[in-house]
Amino acid sequence: MNTATLLDHLRTHSMPPALSRAGVLSWDDAEFHRTAYDSDPETYVLLALTPGVHEHQRARVLLQVLSASRAGIDQHTRVTLDKATRALLFALAPNHVITVLLALRQRRVNHKHVTRAVLTFILDHPDAELLIAARRPALRDCFEHALGKATARGCVREIAGGSESHRKLLRFSANPAVAVERVRQLYAPGTHGVPVLTEPIAPLEPTRHREPIVTVTNRGDIAATLVHAYRGDASPELRSALAGYVSAATDGLPRLAANVALVLDTSDSMRGYGEREWALLSQAEALRLVLARLCDNLTVIEAGAAQTGPTDLATALLDALAGRPSRAAFADPTTQSAESGTSTPLVESAAVTGATRDAGALAAGGPDLVVIVTDGYENRLPGDLARVVATLLRIGVRTPIVLCQSTFTGRDELSLRDPAPALPHQRCWHQDDFAALLPWMFVRCPAGKDWVLATARAFLDGREGVRT
Repeated sequence: MNTATLLDHLRTHSMPPALSRAGVLSWDDAEFHRTAYDSDPETYVLLALTPGVHEHQRARVLLQVLSASRAGIDQHTRVTLDKATRALLFALAPNHVITVLLALRQRRVNHKHVTRAVLTFILDHPDAELLIAARRPALRDCFEHALGKATARGCVREIAGGSESHRKLLRFSANPAVAVERVRQLYAPGTHGVPVLTEPIAPLEPTRHREPIVTVTNRGDIAATLVHAYRGDASPELRSALAGYVSAATDGLPRLAANVALVLDTSDSMRGYGEREWALLSQAEALRLVLARLCDNLTVIEAGAAQTGPTDLATALLDALAGRPSRAAFADPTTQSAESGTSTPLVESAAVTGATRDAGALAAGGPDLVVIVTDGYENRLPGDLARVVATLLRIGVRTPIVLCQSTFTGRDELSLRDPAPALPHQRCWHQDDFAALLPWMFVRCPAGKDWVLATARAFLDGREGVRT
């Protein structure tokens, strides 16, 4: 299955699976998930860890991975599936996980990895006492499904009698002494009205705390620093801060072995005015700096720089496909020196050299990916970019092209700012959006799948080093 198609589905299909009173789980894309898992189990589960994937889709992935047999799967893939399963068990809201475990019980799925997953969730969850108090009947049913009803109840009798023979049944727990207490709680009298936990204990994506009022300087550290640069500050402290923020945003991420062409809208509408002046352009420039650090070859083609006429995104796209960079027209604040007016880049490795190196190689082989960053106001001719995109498809140009719309907030109205509806779209208003934006863009080029999977593996290994 195409990796970009699978990732798009995981990010956009948000309908929750429904569990009936009879315990039957219905999900409208079950065959899609089954096909994706059968084609490549490791890629399938790693994509679920990618930022931006919907929580309901992660629950579906957990259900599919646990439902499927591991027969014929190599040891390396089994290890990855086990690590990802544990990550999803604690990264999803508890109710979603319990729904998945009940669906496995209803389907009578009794693989060994299902037993491990159920016991890990019930016995090792940091908030298991609260979960058991709130969902005792459901978790007791899942516990008995994992061990077998007779074995589970025999274990309870052994615990009540003080025998040590039950220890072998709790070998899946990291702390058998605590597990014994939780087994007792499963079969103890319950308490009515205990609230259900709604938040995951170890989410895959950190909770973002943002200011209630959006300004030009609280949309991420890189963009905020660039706003000061656009306003004329070129101090050494600003240069050092910008370099540090770009480095922090890209540390730990692998390089993308691809030729990427960036069509950067630098028109007057991107600059803005009043309280929003420099907001969109600083965010677009922040993305360029990040791409320059990550991409082996990045060429920038500007549209609307030093604007004397309408913005022409269509011609800029054709220049990108032909490998014709154009950076001279844009007065880039990251290259201005306050004292002498000489070119002194604020980010030495990213601002200039990273954006223009190997342009000849790009022209010879063509880009592997074209990224258009704009606010959506293309005013050369109505629908001009859309017609060019449609023509490129008809004449057989298959270079992936994506459109990233720079917005002031995450709720901007974009119905009149869509220059090419046929292109894959993604909005970006905050630096935090880059975590989901980068894999969405990169996965469409030939080297992007390896980049996304390498990033997911590194993230998974990092979580394994910290006890949940």
